[in-house]
Amino acid sequence: MTVAFWCVFIACLLPIITAWACAYFRGKQFGKIDNKHPRAQYAQLEGAGARAYAAQQNAWEALPVFTAAVLVAHLAGVDPSKSAIAAEVFIVARILYPVFYIANKDALRSLAFIVGLGACIALFIMAA
Repeated sequence: MTVAFWCVFIACLLPIITAWACAYFRGKQFGKIDNKHPRAQYAQLEGAGARAYAAQQNAWEALPVFTAAVLVAHLAGVDPSKSAIAAEVFIVARILYPVFYIANKDALRSLAFIVGLGACIALFIMAA
């Protein structure tokens, strides 16, 4: 399996890991996690908890774009060492993204988003 494919696997884990942060904030804000109506509880989150939930949603939204970019690059025969760099940049940016989001560092969060998106665009351009 290529490095870029391992990065897809890691990207699949990021929303799940961010969900654990959401669980922490749900427990902190509400005293318990409502597993019967989790979406209603998510909607009531405030502050860092609301930002953690938004970061989780964004991780799910970014996943198909990154997965498509890696697959297109692979199918186009892009040099695996080049696609690995772009994929690793994406992963680093996407690990930092929820950290900055939860910490309410909006400019850094936006920068991480742009870097991650840029890595996806780079993969598509390499495949052209």
